[in-house]
Amino acid sequence: MNDLTHFSDSGRARMVDVSEKSSTPRVAIASGVLRMQPATLERIRQGNIKKGDVLSVADVGAVMAAKHTPDIIPMCHSIALTGVNVVFSEITDPDASGCVGIRIVATASCVGQTGVEMEALCAANVGLLTIYDMCKAIDRGMRIECVQLEEKRGGKSGVWKRGEAR
Repeated sequence: MNDLTHFSDSGRARMVDVSEKSSTPRVAIASGVLRMQPATLERIRQGNIKKGDVLSVADVGAVMAAKHTPDIIPMCHSIALTGVNVVFSEITDPDASGCVGIRIVATASCVGQTGVEMEALCAANVGLLTIYDMCKAIDRGMRIECVQLEEKRGGKSGVWKRGEAR
């Protein structure tokens, strides 16, 4: 049996046929961090970035990314999302390089035959990239870290949570 479902038995990439799968509620949660200089975070906090309200624009970018995931991930199914929620929080304790940050948590949901992990991960990435784009003129050294799936629910495999025994 081929455990890598996006490859045929002959090793060619393919889109998985989900027509036999049941439609069930599905949720995926992804997170990531954008590290930056403390002065950059302060300017975001104060709304003092020339391009506008950074977190509001990043929220919209994240939602748009979730909606357009199949346009950029070749074997990803088009999914009728029922919701995308984006939450930002500040990381004020400096890391070893003196950087603070913004953490994003993106949640995607649907009722369908396949999961929404890729949509949540795309949302998290693009939310952070949007912040980078809006602030790069004042802090080109920002870095994206640790974009990862935190949890997924639904479907045959049930619940998976980062850090829990599998």
